[in-house]
Amino acid sequence: MAYVRYKQEEELRYWNQFRKGDENAYACLYQSYVHILYQYCSQFTADKPLIKDCIHDLFVELWKNRKTIGDTTSVRFYLMASIKRKLVRHLNALQKHTSNEDIPVEYWHIHTTSHEKDLISDEEFEATNKHLNKAINHLPRRQREAIFLKFYMNMNNQEISDLMKINIQSVYNLVFGALSNLKKNMTLESVTL
Repeated sequence: MAYVRYKQEEELRYWNQFRKGDENAYACLYQSYVHILYQYCSQFTADKPLIKDCIHDLFVELWKNRKTIGDTTSVRFYLMASIKRKLVRHLNALQKHTSNEDIPVEYWHIHTTSHEKDLISDEEFEATNKHLNKAINHLPRRQREAIFLKFYMNMNNQEISDLMKINIQSVYNLVFGALSNLKKNMTLESVTL
């Protein structure tokens, strides 16, 4: 299935058509977001079957409840917030001792997507990418999430604030702290090589 991205106006049009029962609009939304949602969930768990089940369940529930689903200003935010809630519920069922919105550290994994690896032909760039991933994996969990949303998902600070349920100043602090840590770790990595 090809990775498809639509402009926000198109997505909102598809969203409204889907809510009226248009199966083609529903399919367009699915194709546009299935890979993004999978990537996002992969940041929290390496359990691929669980991720696929959650995404499947989300889209089944969306179709079943299409007549009662409200309007949205951002399809991306709506779907990412929905999949995060669903995944957290599943992970919490597996680990009863975690809080409602807290995702256990052992479920957090940052993966470089395979198509990016295919594009990397230069060994120096590959080494830098390896060191960057290593540095990202050493970031605190919340900093990793903020960095992923900001730079991998291109979300703005307000969207990150809403999704992570923190104030906007905390988003600035997380991103700044993460970038400072990455800069320090990347500099140390280059010195030790």
